[in-house]
Amino acid sequence: MSPTLDIIWLHNELRVADNPLLHFEKLPEQLLCVYVLDQRWLQAPFPGETPARIGPARLRFLWQSLIELRGELLRRGSDLLVRIGSPVEEVAVLAQQLNAQYVRVAEQSGADETADIKALKAELPDNIELDVVESGVLIDRERLPFSLEELPSSFSAFRRHVEAHCTLNAPLPAPVTLPPWPEASRGFPALQKVCGVTAAWQPDERQGLAYAGGEAAGLERLEDYVCKQDGPASYKQTRNGLLGSNFSTRLSPWLAHGCISPSQVHQKVKAWEAKHGSSESSYWITFELLWRDYFHRAAQREGAAMFGSHELPKPCAYFTAWREGNTGLPFVDAAMLELRLTGWISNRARQNVASFLVKDLGVDWRLGAAWFEHCLIDYDVASNWGNWRYMAGVGRDPRQDRYFNVLKQAGHYDPKGCYVANWLPALGELPCDLARQQPWRVLPESFAPPVVEPDAWQRWLIDNARATHP
Repeated sequence: MSPTLDIIWLHNELRVADNPLLHFEKLPEQLLCVYVLDQRWLQAPFPGETPARIGPARLRFLWQSLIELRGELLRRGSDLLVRIGSPVEEVAVLAQQLNAQYVRVAEQSGADETADIKALKAELPDNIELDVVESGVLIDRERLPFSLEELPSSFSAFRRHVEAHCTLNAPLPAPVTLPPWPEASRGFPALQKVCGVTAAWQPDERQGLAYAGGEAAGLERLEDYVCKQDGPASYKQTRNGLLGSNFSTRLSPWLAHGCISPSQVHQKVKAWEAKHGSSESSYWITFELLWRDYFHRAAQREGAAMFGSHELPKPCAYFTAWREGNTGLPFVDAAMLELRLTGWISNRARQNVASFLVKDLGVDWRLGAAWFEHCLIDYDVASNWGNWRYMAGVGRDPRQDRYFNVLKQAGHYDPKGCYVANWLPALGELPCDLARQQPWRVLPESFAPPVVEPDAWQRWLIDNARATHP
């Protein structure tokens, strides 16, 4: 009789601690962990253009995470197989070739990933079971106080319900040992073979924090921010910052790839509160984690409808200026340069550039979401597309008045222009005040005006002048 064998099909669960896929009711005699880089990610997101859906920053972080995960699995007696292609085809062939007993996979939020899991179930013969488990959320679906079909239309209502009725998940321990690898081919393609010259991409040195993929780096950052920096004591007050490493948790890349879990973050914050006392600021980290849960449930509820009802339009001149950081508005251009050169920008910057694209330039919000998908190292389908829909005022909790006066925001959050000068060095020669945010007014011979100047800016300038000089 051949040994029992399970296959674990990994997506965004690239960790060994608090990974329910590595906990078994009945331990198999052999185990094969596989990650398939979806070939659709290597296709262009925009009609007639070449950038892949997954850009070099995220691909680099992903490969670092996979390399480290492989090391952790090897230390426990297992290994990691990495393939590139159609996830359904690759996993189905492996399952049948190896006569697997189970294929285990975590429930997903993206429409493509969910469809893949359903397609795999149809591909597998009757003697191979597909086991779909919950992973990477604070509250499992069966413990929610409502069905997915009854998901509240707003985050506020969701939060009130779950805080009143739910206990958040506690993290699971990492397994000490795992079943051995079967007699099967091993493989881990070099990053250069996946993306060619983009494998040489390196983040700009001006970034506030050097990100490295993998579970160890994620846990190190969590420990540093919570315990060494005492981040929970001031998070709510500093989270809208723009420069530096510790104004925010900056845990999002590791959460997005599943190098750490939200339950691990919550447990660490609760341990900090037990020592230092809870506060509105420390609670706000859990508040943001609940937002993440809500976006994932909303994505599961809405499926493909989350991406809009028609094809993505072709990029226009306004969109091109926006993504290249050539709008003429320093606050937007600095953020778009940081995004392209590092793969990350702060939440405050994301809200402003999104509002500017959709509300001031009048560009389809889905173009912005697709560009973020290409650029961000912390991209996950639910949070990215959910946040863009929220900003655009469509989908769940629709409101058309979510507007950021970017000029006003720049004056409030970057009053001395330090952020814009960091990414646009020419502005550093101007005074440390609003001149850096509006250089076309100070030196019109050197700085062209922005591609648009909305009426809301002028009204704010008039009101601000009156308040300054009554």
